[in-house]
Amino acid sequence: MRFTSASEAETERLGAALGAVLEPGDLILLEGPLGAGKTRFVAGVARGLGVQARVRSPTFTLVNEYHGRVTLLHADLYRLEPADVYALALGEALDRAAVAVEWAGRLPAALRADALGVVLSAPGDDTRTLDATAAGARGHALLGLWSAALAAARERA
Repeated sequence: MRFTSASEAETERLGAALGAVLEPGDLILLEGPLGAGKTRFVAGVARGLGVQARVRSPTFTLVNEYHGRVTLLHADLYRLEPADVYALALGEALDRAAVAVEWAGRLPAALRADALGVVLSAPGDDTRTLDATAAGARGHALLGLWSAALAAARERA
């Protein structure tokens, strides 16, 4: 499924619709080049969960935690080698939180087996494309729920 965004605000709205349907145990795999809008998208996810705090890139902290309707962990694996990812215990965190991971290709394949993937690209000035894919039963369910939430939001607008 492909979505297009013409602004940071629109990227956040797409994320907010996803945040509205997240539950503990949900995993969002984010990929895309630097500046593609991964953190903006997560800021929207957090807003959709009712998080009041400002979302910041976890590039140096590695993992930021936000509290809303569901706890959200936002991880950035850009600076890590795949072997170092295990120390973050993201698999165990899924028991209590939804987890959004930037540079998710560094996650162990077993963790990526049941997740929603979003690849962001920036083909133009402010234009972003978000290509969503699903893996596993929950990933497919989450993609359907997100799509329905976006359709409902469009109908209300």
